[in-house]
Amino acid sequence: MSNSIYVLNELLVDIFNDILIIEQNAFQGGTLSDLSVTEVHTIEAIGMYNKRTMSEVALSLKITVGTLSTAINNLVRKGYVERSRCESDRRIVYISLTKKGKLAYRIHRKFHSDMIKETISGLTEEEEKILISSLDKLNKFFKNKYNLECNKKET
Repeated sequence: MSNSIYVLNELLVDIFNDILIIEQNAFQGGTLSDLSVTEVHTIEAIGMYNKRTMSEVALSLKITVGTLSTAINNLVRKGYVERSRCESDRRIVYISLTKKGKLAYRIHRKFHSDMIKETISGLTEEEEKILISSLDKLNKFFKNKYNLECNKKET
């Protein structure tokens, strides 16, 4: 049993670190070379189609509005995000993606899609189900153990 714990720990740490490195390297020298992984994830949290408030995006990223404001300032300066005020309540600030931001969103989504397709290529349907079930259990464990909000999407 202790060997399994060691192997699982090594696998999880390696996978986590590798995904971060692969993601960062995917942006270097490409269209998104001026973005950090954190900025790309902020773009993803804003989303493609709807204006969102700063509070909504901060909540989905599990960061403070103040921290998000700094990130948004950088993304506005780089031309990925734009701000607008609510007409009926000028205190409310909406953020949305520019054309450049939507391109970054699509590129990032494709990166993840390609990564998942490669991950499951060669697996049988039964192996895919086992992988999904195992990762779902692991995800729920971490969310429950560390009191993280459950935003599980139905598979």
